[in-house]
Amino acid sequence: MSRRTARPRRPSAAPVFKVTAAVPCPCGLPATYGECCGRFHDGASAPTCEALMRSRYAAFVVRDVAYLLRTWHPDHRPGVLDLDPGQRWQGLEILETTEGSAFHTAGTVTFRAHYTVGGHRDSLYEKSRFVRHEGAWVYESAVFAE
Repeated sequence: MSRRTARPRRPSAAPVFKVTAAVPCPCGLPATYGECCGRFHDGASAPTCEALMRSRYAAFVVRDVAYLLRTWHPDHRPGVLDLDPGQRWQGLEILETTEGSAFHTAGTVTFRAHYTVGGHRDSLYEKSRFVRHEGAWVYESAVFAE
């Protein structure tokens, strides 16, 4: 008979939010994930800075770090992006968009993103700046607000 010693258990990470193409898009638009942000995550280019903002929010929901880094301006992109495994994104409100259409080279999106972490509700209020880089919209910088 062998004797096993108990090993300390690692805390398990919270489950990752799984999204299929047929579920409502987490960005809040009335479309499925596959018709909305999923196509951008799969490689299509976002046509406006608001579409990129929404797709980046959805990427946080589904934890698509590769997409977040790919759509970050290379001059400001972090080397590594660690997402909090306990954070759950609950909803996105677009408050204002300036410029950022097919006819612009820059634009801003002011938004509030709601989340929970450790059972506590909170929100991120931000004005993000987007620019075109090599023909595609990318996230450049942000000003956080309370």
